[in-house]
Amino acid sequence: MPGGSPKMPRFNMSWIYLVIIIALAVIFFTDGGQTIGQGTVINASYSDFKTYVDKGYVKQIVVNKSESKMRLYINAANTRDVFHQSQQQTGANPCVDVVYGSIDQVEQFVEAERAAGKFKGQLKYEVETRNGFMNLLMSIAPLAFFVFLWFFLMGRFGGGGGGSGMGIFNVGRSKAQMYEKGDDVGVTFKDVAGQVGAKQEVQEIVEFLKNPKKYTELGGKIPKGALLVGPPGTGKTLLAKAVAGEAGVPFFSMSGSDFVEMFVGVGASRVRDTFSKAKDKAPSIIFIDEIDAVGRARSKNPGFGGNDERENTLNALLTEMDGFGTNSGVIILAATNRVDMLDKALLRAGRFDRQIHVDLPDLNERREIFQVHLKPIKVDEQLDIDLLARQTPGFSGADIANVCNEAALIAARHDSKVVGKQDFLDAVDRIIGGLEKKTKVMTAAEKRAIALHEAGHATISWFCEHANPLVKVSIVPRGNALGAAWYLPEERQLTTKEQLLDEMCSLLGGRAAEELFTGHISTGAMNDLERSTKMAQSMIAYYGMSDVLPNICYYDNNEYSFVKPYSSETDRLIDGEVLRMINEQYARAKALLEEHKEGHNALAELLIAREVIFAEDVEKIFGKRPWASRSEEIMESKREEENTLPDNEQPALPE
Repeated sequence: MPGGSPKMPRFNMSWIYLVIIIALAVIFFTDGGQTIGQGTVINASYSDFKTYVDKGYVKQIVVNKSESKMRLYINAANTRDVFHQSQQQTGANPCVDVVYGSIDQVEQFVEAERAAGKFKGQLKYEVETRNGFMNLLMSIAPLAFFVFLWFFLMGRFGGGGGGSGMGIFNVGRSKAQMYEKGDDVGVTFKDVAGQVGAKQEVQEIVEFLKNPKKYTELGGKIPKGALLVGPPGTGKTLLAKAVAGEAGVPFFSMSGSDFVEMFVGVGASRVRDTFSKAKDKAPSIIFIDEIDAVGRARSKNPGFGGNDERENTLNALLTEMDGFGTNSGVIILAATNRVDMLDKALLRAGRFDRQIHVDLPDLNERREIFQVHLKPIKVDEQLDIDLLARQTPGFSGADIANVCNEAALIAARHDSKVVGKQDFLDAVDRIIGGLEKKTKVMTAAEKRAIALHEAGHATISWFCEHANPLVKVSIVPRGNALGAAWYLPEERQLTTKEQLLDEMCSLLGGRAAEELFTGHISTGAMNDLERSTKMAQSMIAYYGMSDVLPNICYYDNNEYSFVKPYSSETDRLIDGEVLRMINEQYARAKALLEEHKEGHNALAELLIAREVIFAEDVEKIFGKRPWASRSEEIMESKREEENTLPDNEQPALPE
């Protein structure tokens, strides 16, 4: 091996166990080492035995009384008659094994054949006995087997086999994986794009560990813990890895589920062991991913079906987080996407002093994330990263990584040398809308109904001031949807009542178009109805946007609550308000479609002919949209910079 001595295979006791088992098997199945002889051995019936003796084929008979079996040794001249093979094939001493019933009958038959001159060989008796070693072995074999099994299992469970430390005697040991050096992780803050605020806070934690005197000289205390909170895929674990890579101190990483075990007291023991190891290696960091698996609020655990072991583990965690002394150099990092489920005692100051919010990236952060994930991909030099960032509102870092990977796969599928813009747009459509199903069979009536439905969405959104800007409409089936309308939603922090009502009206435009222009309704509007119903319920019960129940919020984050936080009379009022609000927007959608029915029908016919249309096609039919939103202004300015884009290269993002 170049550059060093060759690696020798690691010694493993399992090989010795295997050799011993094979040796015992060989000794047992070869009768204590006594060979049968150089020749073929076959089994025959008692009637065959009589035939062979009567014809003079047998030269010797050896009777084994202990097994009621006898062995016939055949004359060399008769091997072909018995074995149907030549002597060279059967060997020097071929024989036949026969099981007999009564030794007296065998003796009488052999004596009769000897008297008749048909058998001239010898009749021998042999009681098969093993040698002394085999007798001793068979007598102690059961005891030896159980002793071997005991030591083997205890070695495995006790952590002796492989040194895993996860045996039955080490079940209370910590499962935390320790990284001594940052190089072992391979992730630094340079690899984390976006999340400027969160990155700044975790960078400060690294500074606490590298230069604690800078903060303690003025009388300050180093924070004991920081909780990373955010939706899935936003990079909480990646931030923790970056801390491990930058800190240069021992980093203990484990999941909240590692504390949970079927054995009572194991979780609490692992908590204590983890903190003990961290304090021995101080300054150090303990990172607990998905801490909600062990830190769920005790008050939300009902009396029946509760898990006392989880509560014991949580109690041990609370004690340990308060147990180590101030400025001891051990900092706790934890991540969760369900902070509302955590116990209040876990979140108080002195345990997790900081909550670092890791939110979904905004436009500029998505651009930075794209730049990180595009580094290993061969992309077209003309690729506009700003366009990709605008096409992916609401995407997390994990979603953007998936888009880049999917675009590379699509480009490879098309035998492209580089990954272009259209590959990325197709990847966004693929991830959000699903795979196109152009082979799905639809009748002409179904296709027309789908076109009318999607054209209804496009028409209503075009004439509602606060509806999201339309990008394209498709009646090509994707996933479970038969059609889809793509929008470019504005990234806003607050949503007004007028904006919600316009979005609800746009959602109901498909069902309204079906009823107006086909005379019947179908099941295709189920998703639209579900979303509009939930939106109306939230507006009335949570946001206080109802005229009947103004400024009232009935939101309750107690997931184990079996009682509604309002009376049955209020429940009826909420149901009535939801129905009224949806019916008002449905009537409004029908009125808008009646007003613009000629343009709607032209839009539907264009959809039937082309299957996919873009915002420019809608603009040709209805004229410029009466209201230009901020997103449209950005798109328009970008379009002017890039001159014009072909229809088949327009931005595409499903709703």
